[in-house]
Amino acid sequence: MAYWLFKTEPDEFSIDDLQALGETPEPWDGIRNYQARNLLRDAVAEGDEVFIYHSSCKHIGVAGTATVVRAAYPDPDQFNPDHKYFDAKAAPDNVRWYRVDVVFQRKFQRLVTLADIKVMPGLENMMLLKQGRLSIQPVTPPEWATIITTSETDV
Repeated sequence: MAYWLFKTEPDEFSIDDLQALGETPEPWDGIRNYQARNLLRDAVAEGDEVFIYHSSCKHIGVAGTATVVRAAYPDPDQFNPDHKYFDAKAAPDNVRWYRVDVVFQRKFQRLVTLADIKVMPGLENMMLLKQGRLSIQPVTPPEWATIITTSETDV
C-alpha cells in the first residue's frame, strides 16, 4: 500500500461531496498533467490511501482521506468531443489520460492547513512543499502519520 495526496478545488468537488457519496466509488478524473498522469497510471494502486487536499480556495489544506478502489483506467472523457476534458489527440488505441476510482474514508475534525504543513517537523521535504502545483503526489508513511496525528488534535 502507498500513500498519496490528490488535489481538488472544493467548489468543484470537495471532501463533503465525496462523503455524501458514502461507499459509492467516485472517478478521480480531469488529470491533464503528464507527470501526475504517469503517477496515476503507473504507481497508484487499488488499496492505496489518499489525502484529499483542497486547493485554490480560501482554506487550503488536507481535509480528509479516501481509498483507491480501482486502479488506473482510461478516462473516457478524453474521447468525448462535448466534454471539457476532450483531447483530440486521444483515441481508444492511443490512450493519453487515466483516472482511478476512490471512496470516502473520513473527513478530518479540522483542516490540516498548508501553513500547518509548512512548519511541521518532518514535512520539510514533502513533495507538496517542493513541487506544489502537482495534482497527484506521493506521500511517505512518516508524512502520512504526521498529518493524521495533526488532524486529530485541537487547534
